[in-house]
Amino acid sequence: MVLVPSELANRFPRKVAGQFSDGIVDHVRILLATTNQGKIAEVREIMSGRLIEVAGLIDSASTEEIETGSTFAENALLKAKHYHRTLGLPTVTDDSGLEVEALGGIPGIYSARYGIYSARYGGPGMGDAGRIARLLDEMKDLSDQCRGARFICAAGIVWEGGEKVFLDEVQGVILKEARGGNGFGYDPVFFYEPLGKTFAELTSSEKAKVSHRGRAFRRLAGWLTDSGLLDTPRSDDRIVATAD
Repeated sequence: MVLVPSELANRFPRKVAGQFSDGIVDHVRILLATTNQGKIAEVREIMSGRLIEVAGLIDSASTEEIETGSTFAENALLKAKHYHRTLGLPTVTDDSGLEVEALGGIPGIYSARYGIYSARYGGPGMGDAGRIARLLDEMKDLSDQCRGARFICAAGIVWEGGEKVFLDEVQGVILKEARGGNGFGYDPVFFYEPLGKTFAELTSSEKAKVSHRGRAFRRLAGWLTDSGLLDTPRSDDRIVATAD
């Protein structure tokens, strides 16, 4: 991740004061601008060993109104540009979701809001169970051969000198019922054939190695290292990242 000079980084805590779910850390801290604890935990796992500490939001902040793009990549960069303008800092972003082939790519970029307007599945306050229920209902008449799907992640960065986005994906099959208690989102019905388990049956370290988010963020981190944009971490360095 891109590190910023201490004098610039000092602006960051003041602008988001009171929103961190973590306290002061002794490594480089990134703000993952989401209240999705599952994503925060995953990015922590992916970045473990890189001297990067991930902090998330604990209030009702949302990036939904920023996401006006038609692709994951567009939405990732829209969020990155917004926070780069707002905070004046290099910004790392994530935008991700599930695409089901037989449904024409649904829910896609609307994965987190799938079924939100339907009282049948929980309405505006619906959670993961409601989204899964709607997905399985939509797919109830599909045969086992027509249940292919993929998770996609766009990991992007915007800084003063430009922008980049890294796309990656993982292929799977949507089961007819949920399995496993780990993960979040559609993980309990996303079956990953190489390991013979749903994403919700994988440990956090297993998932980090094979997931769309793990692949995309490792590519981003590798590019940052090779590009020379990384500085030597200091305890008062800060960078900002967004995801939703």
